Amino acid sequence: MGAKKNSLATHWDNDYNNMLHQAAFLAPSSQLDRVSGAALQMQRELQWFKEVESVVQPKYKEMINSHFRTPRALFSDHHKKLVEQGEQWTKDTAESCTVVTALIVTMMFSAVFTVPGGYDNSGIPLYLNRTSFMIFMISDALSLFSSTTSLLMFLGILTSRYREEDFLQSVPTKLMIGLSMLFFSIATMMITFGIALYIVLRERISWISFPIICLASLPVTLFALLQFPLLVEIFFSTYGPGIFDKPKKPWFRSISKSSSRCVR
Repeated sequence: MGAKKNSLATHWDNDYNNMLHQAAFLAPSSQLDRVSGAALQMQRELQWFKEVESVVQPKYKEMINSHFRTPRALFSDHHKKLVEQGEQWTKDTAESCTVVTALIVTMMFSAVFTVPGGYDNSGIPLYLNRTSFMIFMISDALSLFSSTTSLLMFLGILTSRYREEDFLQSVPTKLMIGLSMLFFSIATMMITFGIALYIVLRERISWISFPIICLASLPVTLFALLQFPLLVEIFFSTYGPGIFDKPKKPWFRSISKSSSRCVR
């Protein structure tokens, strides 16, 4: 807004609503529909309110309008329904993904005790010295750890308090970590299954490697096509340049400045 910013920040309408009061009203559906999901829509509303809050003077943040509402109270009144919708949307997403991650955890945990080839009389795996068997064990461990992390993230989403401020970073970050870990666990799970088939069948069917790779990549690709756009949208909405496309300071510059102050 340039030079007009300071002038507009000190004005109010007939109901004594200043610029921050105006930002507290719920955006029209044409604006909200630009973002997918009620949780990200609530995040967008909070980002807009925070940006305008940084413009006005401190006394206008606590200014009361003709209905005896501060900007923050007005924001809460107009966004109650959106908070409820965001909570329901996030919980529905987390519940669906929790079922999948729980199944992956169960399968990957049991795969350790049912390795291909079995064990000898002393309890040592028969294919322990093979490179393919080591890949099997590593991918199984990665899938188990990532799916467990994803499960904990989704459980954290289900047990969150869902305050207004949680939609700014807390809930989107948990959802982003949960979805990314779920994607990684599915990819490593398919690697584990493909390696197990390769170990068992390679002596009988020498050309089995290529079909296994093609079939294993199919569910991973489908999951990426269905969920990756949402993951990217959450990332840029939470850690991107913001609604005004302002460039953020690199994190290493902030750390260097804070450390230089400590030295001084």
